[in-house]
Amino acid sequence: MTTAQQPEQTGPRASQLWNLPNILTMFRIVLVPVFVWLMLADGSHQGPLRWLAVLAFAIAMYTDQLDGQIARRRNLVTNFGKIADPIADKLLTGAGLLLLSALGELPWWITIVILVREWGITALRFVVIRYGVMPASPGGKLKTVLQTIALGLYLLPLRDVAPAVPAVAFVVMLAAVAVTVVTGADYVVKAVRLRAAAVRGE
Repeated sequence: MTTAQQPEQTGPRASQLWNLPNILTMFRIVLVPVFVWLMLADGSHQGPLRWLAVLAFAIAMYTDQLDGQIARRRNLVTNFGKIADPIADKLLTGAGLLLLSALGELPWWITIVILVREWGITALRFVVIRYGVMPASPGGKLKTVLQTIALGLYLLPLRDVAPAVPAVAFVVMLAAVAVTVVTGADYVVKAVRLRAAAVRGE
């Protein structure tokens, strides 16, 4: 009986993992080293490889939006997706920030502030998950949008033909940093309240 029932137990788990949203998330993770290689190979010369890096970044960000829409529409939200999707996002944005700073195109303090907040809040979510789930806030979504726009502007190889683009990118990035810090503080407050409510048995 055990051997006969085993396929029935493992089959659904496999189908839950290998669904379209999760495959798109995995594809986004695979795109990260491709994006990194293209950026390093270009070496801030802003040539054809830089355009390919921009394309890889754009495709990855599009899959981020697409996999979420498909997962919700088709009721394909899985535990793997809940964990892997934000990790894939942070790997991509983190790689972009680190590369731009390493190439001298973005101040290091911006990269440090954003990465400390992003990975710190991710760790905090895992710590308090025993007490409950902290959903993404509207501010958190705005933060993601601003970071994506700012990174996209920084990545575009247009500084020689459109000198205003880096200045606009810097302003948008400053706005992203401000929202990133504020929403990070808000998540810390929510985590403290969530834990306190769980301890009180509410």
